[in-house]
Amino acid sequence: MNNKEFIAELASRTGHTQDESLKMVKAVIDQMAKSFETGDAVPVSGFGTFEVKKRLERVMVNPSTGLRMLVPPKLVLNFKPAATIKGQVRKGGTENG
Repeated sequence: MNNKEFIAELASRTGHTQDESLKMVKAVIDQMAKSFETGDAVPVSGFGTFEVKKRLERVMVNPSTGLRMLVPPKLVLNFKPAATIKGQVRKGGTENG
């Protein structure tokens, strides 16, 4: 499902126009981004939790040259799905696979 399809489906389910639905989705994403900037986790009930984690400094080896390089610490976005979502994905994976 691409963005246009998502907005169209959201609009049809909520009874709003596609423009209104797009504005609502953008507002949610903007608010989530502000929370990430401050380092706050964003729990979405029944879906999962988005959180910013710090990756520590590490040494990596370039496989083609064998050269060792130091990778600096960085912040990454992490998602931990809710148990219900995990179960749905597992069921879908066994039925289709």
